Amino acid sequence: MGEEASCAQKRYEIHPSDLPLSCPTSAMNAWDAHPKVYLDIKAKGEVACPYCGAVYTLVD
Repeated sequence: MGEEASCAQKRYEIHPSDLPLSCPTSAMNAWDAHPKVYLDIKAKGEVACPYCGAVYTLVD
């Protein structure tokens, strides 16, 4: 993932190398976002952030 504004998109593709997953991710500028929350993407392969609604999808 390249550096980007926090939650600027509504959908993000996450690779196993990006785990553990948090929103905002480490590649995002956290200063303009909500508190960091860790998300369990492994259970279903897709998860939405409870703060901003961004949807993360696990891809190979």
